[in-house]
Amino acid sequence: MLLGNKRHKKMAGKVITYGGLAALGLLAYKAYGNWQQQQGNIAATREPQTVDRLPEPQVEQHSQAILRALIGAAKADGHIDAKERQLIDSEIAKLTSDPHLQRWFDQEMNKPLDPLEIAAYATTPELAAEMFLASVLIVDEESFMERTYLQELAKQLRLDPALQVELRAQVEHAKKTVA
Repeated sequence: MLLGNKRHKKMAGKVITYGGLAALGLLAYKAYGNWQQQQGNIAATREPQTVDRLPEPQVEQHSQAILRALIGAAKADGHIDAKERQLIDSEIAKLTSDPHLQRWFDQEMNKPLDPLEIAAYATTPELAAEMFLASVLIVDEESFMERTYLQELAKQLRLDPALQVELRAQVEHAKKTVA
């Protein structure tokens, strides 16, 4: 799927599903809560706004924001070759036969990579954290281009460096439990 880095395929493949989006949201929520506690911000604890708990009108917007982050991360190495595109298309076909969704996905895949545009879909700080976490799952941080993209995305999402560290820690912890 959206990945050139085989290490992340198992976990990131789960992110595409509805349950995977909810799990991603919970990881981001946990990291966000840990970061707030470290900052001394003991705000009123509220229930996480994961995709499975959002009102119906917001589910599609939330899911599209995460998918945009995943697509951006997949394009961060500068290209999606024919083989990667074939894999992506076959996975999307497994998920939906809705021509509108497939057209939307094609449009997103064909857009130039723009971290500012992707970040604009983060309507809350929690969603920004979730989008960054999804991107961390996809990129190969050993690649200069992908690492640079991730840094620019974090900047455009206005994520505190300590929150970025916490989100990466959640990814590392999740990788260990999936492996």
